[in-house]
Order: sequence, then C-alpha cells, then structure tokens
Amino acid sequence: MGNTSQFKSVEQISKHINIGLLAHVDAGKTTLSEALLYLSGSIRKMGRVDNQDAFLDTFDLERERGITIFSKQAMMQLDEKMTVTLMDTPGHIDFSAEMERTLQVLDYAILVISGADGVQGHTETLWHLLEKYQVPIFLFINKMDQDGTDADKLMEELQKRLSDSCVNFSMVSDFKNGLSDGAFLENVAMSDESLLEIYLETGGVTSLDLADAINERRIFPCFFGSALKLTGVSELIQGISEYVKCPAYPEEFGAKVYKIARDEQGNRLTYLKITGGKLTVKEMLSGKEKVNQIRIYSGVKYETVNEVQAGRVCAVTGLSETYPGEGIGIEAESDMPVLEPVLNYQILLPPECDVHQMLRCLRQLEEEEPLLHIVWNEALGEIHAQLMGAVQIEVLKSLIEERFGVRVEFDAGNIVYKETIANTVEGVGHFEPLRHYAEVHLLLEPGEVGSGLQFFTDCSEDVLDKNWQRLILTHLEEKEHLGVLVGAPITDMRITLAAGKAHLKHTEGGDFRQATYRAVRQGLKQAESVLLEPFYEYRLEVPIEMVGRAMSDLQRMYGKFDTPRQEGERAVLTGSVPVVTMRDYQTEMISYTKGRGRLFCTLKGYFPCHNTEEVVEAAGYDSERDLDNPTGSVFCAHGAGFVVKWDEVEEYMHLEHILKKAEEQEEQPTNQEYISAAVRRAKVISALTPEEEAELEQMAEAARKKREQARKKYSYRKELDSACYKKTKENLKEYLLVDGYNIIFAWEELRQLAEVNMDGARGKLMDILSNYQGVKKCSLILVFDAYKLEGFPGETQKYHNIHVVYTKEAETADQYIEKVAHEIGRKYQVTVATSDGTEQVIIRGQGCHLLSAKELKIEVELAQKELREEYLGKAGRTRNYLFNYLDEETAKQMEDVRIGRKQK
Repeated sequence: MGNTSQFKSVEQISKHINIGLLAHVDAGKTTLSEALLYLSGSIRKMGRVDNQDAFLDTFDLERERGITIFSKQAMMQLDEKMTVTLMDTPGHIDFSAEMERTLQVLDYAILVISGADGVQGHTETLWHLLEKYQVPIFLFINKMDQDGTDADKLMEELQKRLSDSCVNFSMVSDFKNGLSDGAFLENVAMSDESLLEIYLETGGVTSLDLADAINERRIFPCFFGSALKLTGVSELIQGISEYVKCPAYPEEFGAKVYKIARDEQGNRLTYLKITGGKLTVKEMLSGKEKVNQIRIYSGVKYETVNEVQAGRVCAVTGLSETYPGEGIGIEAESDMPVLEPVLNYQILLPPECDVHQMLRCLRQLEEEEPLLHIVWNEALGEIHAQLMGAVQIEVLKSLIEERFGVRVEFDAGNIVYKETIANTVEGVGHFEPLRHYAEVHLLLEPGEVGSGLQFFTDCSEDVLDKNWQRLILTHLEEKEHLGVLVGAPITDMRITLAAGKAHLKHTEGGDFRQATYRAVRQGLKQAESVLLEPFYEYRLEVPIEMVGRAMSDLQRMYGKFDTPRQEGERAVLTGSVPVVTMRDYQTEMISYTKGRGRLFCTLKGYFPCHNTEEVVEAAGYDSERDLDNPTGSVFCAHGAGFVVKWDEVEEYMHLEHILKKAEEQEEQPTNQEYISAAVRRAKVISALTPEEEAELEQMAEAARKKREQARKKYSYRKELDSACYKKTKENLKEYLLVDGYNIIFAWEELRQLAEVNMDGARGKLMDILSNYQGVKKCSLILVFDAYKLEGFPGETQKYHNIHVVYTKEAETADQYIEKVAHEIGRKYQVTVATSDGTEQVIIRGQGCHLLSAKELKIEVELAQKELREEYLGKAGRTRNYLFNYLDEETAKQMEDVRIGRKQK
C-alpha cells in the first residue's frame, strides 16, 4: 500500500469527474489508458500489455492473458481545479457484466475503436448500453498508424452504424482558439439542430455550446490517433479538459454500489459512487453498518481519507451486506443488467473436496459477481454456475485455485432457458395448517418481450391490509420463481395481487410467503406456458463467393437474416439465431472461409424456443414432484391440515375467483341495457295518471338504489403507485379506444355497408364517433388494422375531433390498443370498446373499463338522444329520469297498466 503522492490531496480538488474507458477486445483500450496517465503526469513510464507491466493490469491473470478482467480506476489531474477518476473496464464480452455495472457511475465515457477493424458487433452493444444509461461519449479511433486505415472511411462508418452526430474533432489543433475554423464549425452545426440555429444566428459556436451538446448526447466528438505512438492522445485530453461539465449533486446523502471485491488481506471492499451529500468515516449507512475506512484507489495503491464529497468514487470497508446495484440513501436500486449469462455449467470438484465448504467459498465469488448465479442442487449434490463463455471459465478456474487452493473443472455446459405465459390466468395459493392462515389471488399476464417480471397490486385495503399487501409483493420479488415446463426461471410477466385474506389471530408473515409461492405455481399450471431460449444478434462477413454457404448454414441453425448486402469484396449478413445452434459456428466459419470471414455476436434476448418439445422431453421435469416449488395448497379441516392439488384448489378456496366474477358481470344486463329497455317502453308514460306516475317513480327509485348497493358491494377501489400503490382515477382525463373493424362487423348497418363499400363503412363510423365525442368530451382514438399492408409504417390522422390510427405492418389493432392501454391505463381513466373476448381479459388486467360493441351502440344512441332532450320541458325530463332507472319488473307493471287501460 502507498499514497498516490503525485496528486494533490483528494480533499483539496474542487471539481471532479468520472470517465470510463470502453472498447471491444483488442482495440487498444489499456494502451490508451497508459497513454492518458503518462501524458497527464500520473505515471512516469508507459507500461505495455505485451510486457505485462500496464499500470491498471493489477492482477496476474490479466497480465498473463493480456486482457482486462476486472474494472479498476486511476486518478489523473487535468488541470489545477479538476481531477479525473479514469475507470478501465473489461473489453471481452465474457466480462460484460463487470463493465455494465461500472456504466452506472460514469459521468463520461471514452469509447475506443480499432481503426484497423472498424465498428464491431460488441462496439454496437456498448453504444446501446451507453445510450441506455445516458452517458455522454468521446470516441477515440485507435491504431491509425497501421497500414490501410482511412479516417474518412472510418468517419463514414461511425456515422452510419453508430450515429450521424459523430463529429471529427481531430481537425482542431487548438481547442481554445480552434472554434474559428469554418469547416469544423460547419460540420458541428450540421450535426445538431440547436447548434445549427446558433451558428446561423451568430455566425459561430462557443465552447460552452459544444460542452452542452456533448453533455446532452447531441453530438459525439471523435479523435483519431495511435495510443502506442502517443499520437492524437494529447488532443483527446485537451478536448476532455475543454468540453466536460461537472454534474450538480443534491445535498442529501446518496450512494450507488457498483462493485464488491476483497483486498490482499481478505477485507471486504464496497465500491460506490457518492451521488449526494458526503460520506465520512465511522458514519452509519442505512442505520445498520459503520464505515471503517474510505479508500481512493489508483491502480493497486490507495489513499485513505476521512471524508468524500458527492461525485467521487471510493471503496469503503466495514460493510458486509451491500451488493452491486444497491442504492443507499436517496439513490434508487439499479435495474437488472441488460447483458446476462446464457450458459449453465456444472462445477466438477476433486474427490477429496468438501462440497459444502466449496459452496461457501463460491458464494463469496457470487457476491463479487452476482451474475455467476451459483446454484446448489440438493437432490444431485451438484454445484452449477451461469457463465458467459469459455474465457470466463478459464479465468474462474484460475481464480478458484488462487484464492481457495482447489483445482476445479467444468462440464460441457448447456443453455439457460426461461419460461413465460401466453394467456392471462388467476393463480390461487392457500396455506392453512393448524393455527396458520393466508390466501392469495394473483393475476398472471404476459408481459412485453424483455420486460422481465413486474409486480403490482390491485387489491382494496378493505379486502386486505396494506401491510400484508406489501409483504406479498416482497415475497414475489425475493424468489426466483420457476416455470412448469422444464423448471426454468419465469420472465416477461406482469403479476398483480388481485385479492387476499388474512386471519386476525392466526396469520403470520411466513404464511403469506407460502401462499404467494403456491399462487404463482398454481397459476403457471393453468396457463399456456411458453419456453424461451436466448438468441444472438449477429453480423457475419464472408467472401462474396461463400455467401450461399453462409445462408444455408444460418437456415440450418434456425436463424433469420436480412437481405445480404455487399461491402467491398465481402457479403454481410445480419439477423438473429438461437445461441445453442451458434455455439461452435465461429470455428467452422473460420475454417471454410480460410480465415477471411468474421462473426460478431451479441445477446439479443429471450424468444420462443425453436425445439420446445425436444427440450422439454430431454429435461424430464415433473412440476408435481418438485417439492421445493409446490403447485397445490394446504387447507384445514377437523383440526388438521391437508394438501389439495392445484386443479382442485378453486373448489376449496375462501375468496371469489376474480377473473370468473368479472366474466360473469360482463354477461349481466348493464345499466345501458336497462336504460334502452326503458326508452323502448317510454310510450307507456302517456297512459298513466299523476298518482300512478308518482307511485311508479318511487318504485323506480327503490330499484335504482338496490342495484347501486349491489354494484358497490363488489367494486374495488384501485390504488397503484410505483411501489404498487397509486391514487384513484376519479376526475382523471378520459380516453376511449375503439377497435374499428370489430365495431363495424358487430353493428348490423355498418356490416351491411362494409360488404358493399368498406371505405364507406369506415367513414360512417368515424362520423358517428365524431358526434359521440362532441357529447362525451373524452379523447377518442379509433384504431383500424393495416398490418397486412407490406411495408406500411403506420399512420395517425385527426378527423374532426377524434384521432384515427392505422396500425403499421405486422401490428394488429388489438396489439396497438393493448400497448396504449398498458402505457396509460394506470394513469388515466381508459375505456376500450371491443367485443373480442381475449382482448377484454387483457385490457381488464391493465386497469381499464370495457364496452362491448352492443354497449357502445347503446351509448351512441343515448348521446344522440341527449342532444334532443336539451329542448324538452320539465315534464319530459322527469319522465326520462324515471325511465332511466326502470328495471324489468317495474317495466312489466307499467305494461300491465297500459294493457288494462286499453281494454277499458
């Protein structure tokens, strides 16, 4: 250990930024870090990767392999008032998780691209990740000293494959005075509308304007050079010094944990960025643990400080329960990483090794690298780990031997599958052994691709106390729930707490844990499960004469590809392909192209499996025999608990079935139908005497109150916020979404017109709904399918006072309405008009109201009638009020009176 004496004390510097170095493997990222540290005066001599003496390659494994495995940091001083924490991240795709966690604490990033190779597949992945985390980017195109590199062609490739806002800053030799360069200013102005306006108004662009544009990711400065030859690096340093802006931080304390590690003495280190206020030694974090020491690392050395201000990255000791991605204080917890392992391996231990002791050791590594996901199979006595690829396996083997003294091996590995569902179901879990009680009803709905698991509550506090609801949501989030096809983790689902029940005396917290787990499993058993497998997004470059072979291979591997395009003497194929079929293709491709082909793969996500039946059969998973994840429930009778199978739970459950009750209510006569019946009998009113009219008015009022009480008895007040509770929807803006063709073919007069002239039917419906909107004053969106029109991009039109949407190619009206309902259904009062049964179930799950085609027609007729009634006298309004609340029994009495009078 030693102090980084070449710097001023960390506490004396007023401005500070954190800059990360990112690159595809072998782009020269570590060499650039050496050049930056050397030219800024932070180190006296440049190290080299091939000499195994790079300043930031602090681990023996990194020196041996010549790659960065763990993220590290170094301090460098740009000027008297600003220091930079330079954070070197792994470039190899196998260590992407380590890199992605570091992105969350960066203020800026330097993306390094090899001038000899250009933009590669992993480069595009890094670009998208930086976009996700909204990190401003400086680009350094390295290795420009090699033969065949062309800055103009590379600049064209950057603008085509990354962003047309990439701007060549290498043409500016003096950043203080270089803004008078006309050609440079024109290039900058043409890259951003705001800068173009400033340039046209003032004839120039200031450094502050450029700094704002870079910070807001409106332009991306590009520098060309060679880190090894120290060309172009000084210009990069000048550009950073001139154009970076220090973020502003709140006074209230906050911190983001991005890494867990251990020092040479085995002390647990929590790496974090202070995002608000300050952190001092001996301070209690989250009221649980005390900070013993604060370290500012630079390479292997560090400086201890008593206090660290917002914006700085540090490592602290004394914390034993922190984890990567954790938010402390005002800082929120991070989302799940985009890049995740897709391969599962069994760790093979030597015979003399204690498996349980090794499991505890591996848990330490999992703490430092959460995506290892160490799994203990109790039944088989096996340890499994999820990894990204072969390089990570070799590194992990060396790390285990170095740290724990055990030589392990890994099996051939298999794919990490996931499961989701294709329909909406209600899962019920009941846990009632003697002196325990809990029942949980969950709505399980399909989610968007890549959305993961989302948890909500739509349960009234009158039904279940808020504390119990929060506990249920905690139990949903704490466990990795397994599917019922192959026992793989579930994903891409919305799980909503619909109802629950506790016992005043016997319910304990653990009861709801059991009921919640069982509700999920019982729902999955009912649902139409879908097996998902990981897919690569690939870019395959082969000689033109071999493109046929490549296309044939991709079809054999169940891949999809776009139309091949020619780039020079190469054909380029892009598309997606299952990971399992592409695993060994790199070696095969290099062989048949004799080294002239290139393949770049990045994880695209999880999609339906190409060979589900084969995988399910091979897995041999029986969900009924999985005792750790039971599908049935426990009920109590005669003082003893008994198990009920999942398909019999509904016969024993204590609460009503939410989905079935909603369907039954849908089939009951609605208020609109009662009104319609009353209107059709309105002629009877003329046959009544004033006394009979008064008597029937009392009867109608009583019937109205009775129905209103029955309606209120089963209504639920919806409360849902980001922690799953929100305010009610009273007095919110109203939206009406109408499935156009569904309505046309449901209304007889429009259906007949459509058989002759579909355009005429559409126009008439648009006119009808225009008039309806004029009465109701809601925002009305009419949606028509255009998904069969090849290449149609979709279109939205304003027709008088309504919006008309024609969906894009491959998107149905149902899909569009479900998407919009998902986006605004929890914020506004949304009603969807359709008679599609499946869509109605999905829409109801979004918290929206429903109108069938028949009900919408009644609503439209009543709206037209409402206009006419504006001119009725008081008697007419009274009679209309009376008949608005007639039920069938009252109407029958009125009909009897009318018939009797006629006979007299």
